[in-house]
Amino acid sequence: MADQKNAELGKVEEKKRKTSPGEFFSQVKAETNKIVWPTREETVRTAIFVFIFMMILSIFFLGVDTLFGAVVRGAISLLQ
Repeated sequence: MADQKNAELGKVEEKKRKTSPGEFFSQVKAETNKIVWPTREETVRTAIFVFIFMMILSIFFLGVDTLFGAVVRGAISLLQ
């Protein structure tokens, strides 16, 4: 059983070979060329959307925090 696992691991290690730095960078360049980059207009539109959504959520969480703070202050004042 152990010999069979060692034999399988040996076969897997034989199949893996080291790539040279030049080959690695050429593969990186080939993969980078496959990327579809967004246009400037898409990037600006997305950034504006994120900013607006962030402001809406900030106001929402400010309200929730204020409400919880008021509830806690009210509970503490009742206990004193």
